[in-house]
Amino acid sequence: MKRIGLIGGMSWESSAEYYRLINQETKRRLGGQHNARSLLLTVDFADVEHLQHGGQWDQLGLMLADAARQLELGGADFVVLCTNTMHKLAASITSAVRIPFLHIADAVGQAILSSDHRKVALLGTRFTMEQAFYSDRLREQFGIETVVPSMPDRALLHNVIYNELCQGVIREDSRTAVQAIIARLAHDEGLRV
Repeated sequence: MKRIGLIGGMSWESSAEYYRLINQETKRRLGGQHNARSLLLTVDFADVEHLQHGGQWDQLGLMLADAARQLELGGADFVVLCTNTMHKLAASITSAVRIPFLHIADAVGQAILSSDHRKVALLGTRFTMEQAFYSDRLREQFGIETVVPSMPDRALLHNVIYNELCQGVIREDSRTAVQAIIARLAHDEGLRV
């Protein structure tokens, strides 16, 4: 079994979810007492968030490159980044290590293709929705078109992610608001839900 190198901490709640899902899938596939062989390197999300909102992406790229190198030195066979937004800096990781980096948009693209969709809503942080790094990869690698919510809805989603989900808070009114955003996009863009 290969050893997974996980770059986490953006936020730790998200990293814990990646860890849980990876191990559940390993147990489902292998049964018994099996779990994934993994290394988790956690960065401090307070530093990441500060640099993100300050537009200091070069500094963040150095941070991720360093994390990937540490995982490689620790014996990881490949690297996974436990966040969507920071995939903006995928090249910083791939250029820093000799081991493969598994890009989340590739897994997403393959799942979308297998579900027979070619146009999807892209929800996430403002960085993910408003910058081209994610949507371009889906379009160029998989022929998938993405649509994003209106500016006020993008602001709401960004706020829910940073000020609720990253804090471990799940609010029913936010869930309802996000479901309304999805319904509007589905209606306006002719998407299947």
